[in-house]
Amino acid sequence: MKKRAFIFLSILLLMAVIHKSFAVVKNDSLSSALIKTAQQLLLAAKTNEATDSFENVLRHSSKTELQNLVSDKDKKAFWLNIYNAYTQILLQKNPGAYKKRSTFFNNKAINICGHQLSLDDIEHDLLRRSKVKWGFGYINKLFPGKFEKQHRVAAVDYRIHFALNCGAKSCPPIAFYDPVNIEQQLDLATRSYLSTEAEYNDKTQTVYLPATMGWFRGDFGGKNNMLTLLKKLNIVPSNQNVAIRFKKYNWNLFLDNYKNE
Repeated sequence: MKKRAFIFLSILLLMAVIHKSFAVVKNDSLSSALIKTAQQLLLAAKTNEATDSFENVLRHSSKTELQNLVSDKDKKAFWLNIYNAYTQILLQKNPGAYKKRSTFFNNKAINICGHQLSLDDIEHDLLRRSKVKWGFGYINKLFPGKFEKQHRVAAVDYRIHFALNCGAKSCPPIAFYDPVNIEQQLDLATRSYLSTEAEYNDKTQTVYLPATMGWFRGDFGGKNNMLTLLKKLNIVPSNQNVAIRFKKYNWNLFLDNYKNE
């Protein structure tokens, strides 16, 4: 009798493990499908093809699919691709919208799983984990909404500022991000952008950095951490006390700034 009970219990445990395994595979499949659609949307924007079909898929995808983007790697890859794709799509349709940039970035023209979002929502609520836009990266929103609390990243990653393209001349080039390789991709984006945009004057021992690093300095952990990064990338000498200055931002519209693969 005890032997039969043991066998029965073992079977139940095995079935539970199998069921859980299938659930994980299903959830991974759902999240992968959503990320793939975001990549396809960005590719269509890059090649000037119709984006309506991909936008419809994103609009009508279930909330469960979005909830299955659990890891920060998934979330960063998805939201970076969505942000960069919709910046291109919206400005290709109406370049004149850039004349009123505040309105443009706050326009809730992006529908993801039935939820209306703006570019600012994606950048500051989701990718920057509910940061106040003009708080230099040090001020959090007091009352983040339910949607952003569910779908924002768990930790701010300063490297997103070398991956987000808002359509301006000073923006970094657009790349395609995927969860599997995103750590290496963001490292490469950081190194590539700073190697061309950071300007070091050895006579004055001053380095001039992109304006976005000044706007969101808290995301980088302040100037000391910026210098640590620059020394690691061999942009400034490791044995010098270097002063940091921030460059002006070039807001001239510059679309189709894609990274050469």
